[in-house]
Amino acid sequence: QVQLVESGGGLVQPGGSLRLSCAASGSIFSINTMGWDRQAPGKQREMVATITKGGSTNYVDSVKGRFTISRDDAKNTVYLQMNSLKPEDTAVYYCNADIRYSTGNTYRTDWGRGTQVTVSS
Repeated sequence: QVQLVESGGGLVQPGGSLRLSCAASGSIFSINTMGWDRQAPGKQREMVATITKGGSTNYVDSVKGRFTISRDDAKNTVYLQMNSLKPEDTAVYYCNADIRYSTGNTYRTDWGRGTQVTVSS
């Protein structure tokens, strides 16, 4: 079973920075698109950023210019660098990845359990 584990969340002041990491482990053959979603209290879950195997990225408008998604395929890890954080960025952040298992030839999407990011003074 493939497992995704997020890390790097915590409490940060407005205007500060934080970097989230998500490492995938298991019988992995390859990973296609990876990304980050978030869900704030009382709000719907939304896509924050995605990155394809080829390095193409996409961001929700509210984080453009502030967040950067990247990946390290040698480590099966995706990162989210968050700068100029705002209180409205407060949410549980979930990583996701489209993974092909070594035992098969199709991809499936897996999600991490989430990490809390709180932006407050």
